[in-house]
Amino acid sequence: MLIRQIEIFKSRIKLLEPFKISLGILDHAENVIVRITTDNGFIGFGECSPFKTINGESMDTGFIVGQYLGKVLIGKNPLDIEDCISLMNKVIYGNSSIKSAFDIALYDIASQHAKLPLYKFLGGNNYKEIVTDYTISIDRPEKMAEDAVEIKNKGFNVIKVKLGGTREEDSERIKQIRDKIGYDIPLRIDANQGWNCKTALEILKNLESYNIQHCEEPIPRWDFMNLPFLKKNSLIPIMADESCCDHNDAARLIDLNACHRFNIKLGKSSGIFNALKIIKLAEKADIPMQIGGFLESRLGFTASAHLSLSNDQIRYFDFDTPLMFEEDPVKGGMTYGKNGLITLPETIGLGAFIDESYLENLPKILIQ
Repeated sequence: MLIRQIEIFKSRIKLLEPFKISLGILDHAENVIVRITTDNGFIGFGECSPFKTINGESMDTGFIVGQYLGKVLIGKNPLDIEDCISLMNKVIYGNSSIKSAFDIALYDIASQHAKLPLYKFLGGNNYKEIVTDYTISIDRPEKMAEDAVEIKNKGFNVIKVKLGGTREEDSERIKQIRDKIGYDIPLRIDANQGWNCKTALEILKNLESYNIQHCEEPIPRWDFMNLPFLKKNSLIPIMADESCCDHNDAARLIDLNACHRFNIKLGKSSGIFNALKIIKLAEKADIPMQIGGFLESRLGFTASAHLSLSNDQIRYFDFDTPLMFEEDPVKGGMTYGKNGLITLPETIGLGAFIDESYLENLPKILIQ
């Protein structure tokens, strides 16, 4: 089997409301879709959601770099995923987001060829429930409390709260949320690197009584040497996100005893191939994991959901952003049920693809 052609698309979808985090405000999901076709008719889909402030990529850079990657993959065996990953890494350093879109498409083809759903191809079983949280953007405390009530009334059993402001602002945000929704469901907080170490410790101590499940990336990613101090002194578990991109980062954090948990995102790890390496390291170190994402559609998150079934140490799921889109161009794939329950199709491969009528209207490059 050989790769015959690769198509790369720019996909820009408006969000129902602006998505606000400490790193900035987003009003569109600006993603890149990759479709790989083989000489014997297999078609694999992949998607990434480049994030300028986290992985230094954009939809436009992904569209350009994707052409470099596509040219070296034409004529190669898509079933030799390790070789394809190696070829992409030799072309250009970094660019983990766009590489993840190619990686997902390759795994889609490989699992189709094996006649297995992707999660089974990865060695997983569909035995556990995947239940997503729902995220509150950073805003005025009153607005965030109102949003929390709405999310709870929709039936979600976990709420994720974006923070990253001052000690007074963030403490007040959580206080008002708890005043409105009570304490019966846990909160997850995510500072997106918004605090320094001193402020982080002060805020984490202030929030100890508020039933916080964990805190994602409290301090700047470059300040990871201070994570062990926070882990030792915080009763709220610390989850590494931006400081844990690939398996090399994971190994470093394990050696430092720097955090309680990892947050894996395919757009950070360059895709499934490296994410599996992180999972293996975390399992050996008995570190629980969350699978999350950026602003991918249901296609990208379907790949993440399959990955979620590959290991028992994956216990937390952050798959809510497709619910924030004004339109959904995905056919098949994971579906959302009551209380945030995620259901995966039992079809072979990824089980998700982009509607052809949607693709026809997108900016596109064809590589043959």
